[in-house]
Amino acid sequence: MDVVVTGIGLRSCLGNLKQTWETILQGQSGIKFHQPFPEFPPYPLGLIANQPISLPHLTQLTVTDALTDAQLTAPLPDCGVVIGSSRGCQGIWEKFAKSEPGLDLSNWLETLPHQAAIIAARQLQTSNIVLSPMAACGTGLLAIFQGVELIRQGKCQQIIAGALESPITPLTLAGFERMGVLAKTGCYPFDVQREGLVLGEGGAILVLESAEMAYHRGASIYGQILGFGLTCDGDHISTPSSDNLMAKRAIQQCLDRSNLKRTDIDYIQPHGTSTRLNDQREANLIQALFPSDVPISGTKGATGHTLGASGAIAVALGLMALRYQQFPPCVGLKTPEFELNFVRNSYQTNLKTILCLGFGFGGQNIAIALRGNE
Repeated sequence: MDVVVTGIGLRSCLGNLKQTWETILQGQSGIKFHQPFPEFPPYPLGLIANQPISLPHLTQLTVTDALTDAQLTAPLPDCGVVIGSSRGCQGIWEKFAKSEPGLDLSNWLETLPHQAAIIAARQLQTSNIVLSPMAACGTGLLAIFQGVELIRQGKCQQIIAGALESPITPLTLAGFERMGVLAKTGCYPFDVQREGLVLGEGGAILVLESAEMAYHRGASIYGQILGFGLTCDGDHISTPSSDNLMAKRAIQQCLDRSNLKRTDIDYIQPHGTSTRLNDQREANLIQALFPSDVPISGTKGATGHTLGASGAIAVALGLMALRYQQFPPCVGLKTPEFELNFVRNSYQTNLKTILCLGFGFGGQNIAIALRGNE
């Protein structure tokens, strides 16, 4: 069964879907220096506002955007929900840990990691399947394909799927700083001067439908979700395996399930975190599997790294590239370290298939293929 995307809700430090897309096409970034916590120095961050956004508010905004874009109105009692988050309401739990005076603990059950999925389900007033997957920074890609599989299995005809993240908290900053992967000035994926990742907040929600349902209601279609590959290195708590064996297998699974050859891929959206290790490993992976002229560009130089939501944002922007037949540039890249065909400036193209890659702590390797609406 073909599964198509009929609506997209996206929020990032650049704004909504339209604002984010148009700003990235101009090669601009939403990353700025902020000091949301007085105990930490200013860092380059991808904040939506001046202070970290709450996950409930982010969820409501993004779900509303997705439904509006798909021309749907709640209640939608038969619509499934698959929305993940790798950090959930961590910021609230950090406040709990500090035992701040006057802190209300009566609603602590509503701060568990599945909260975005629950909020979305209430917003839709659905009585269908509600899931909240988690696969570290691969969460968004996993959520989308879980939604696709539920439709293919006949469990739902319509699902909202994606991931949301509000990860800018004191503990997150301290943790990444201790690991030595937090950038000091900005995000420069695949650049010789890259310093590390920049935390960003936001996410993307897709409205997935069976092609039959979408055509029946006359919905506008962005594109089709094809195949998916998921493997795990099981090698280290955070560092990916250097041999790329399981990453290659995930990509091959995705291509096989999509009935695609490696030469069929017109464009690759890499994970592109701007860390020394990830970019080196990912460049080696792409060079080993794909023709040297396949265009490549990541968007974290514009939005920051939204952790579990990053894959959902990549798919959303990939669908925009398919709709408008335009390559977005690799924002933040000045001097490439690797011999890959990076998109330096946006340009029009004949674009049919896209491969989105995602990797996460614990050795998660995820690939998903997209096709334009033909």
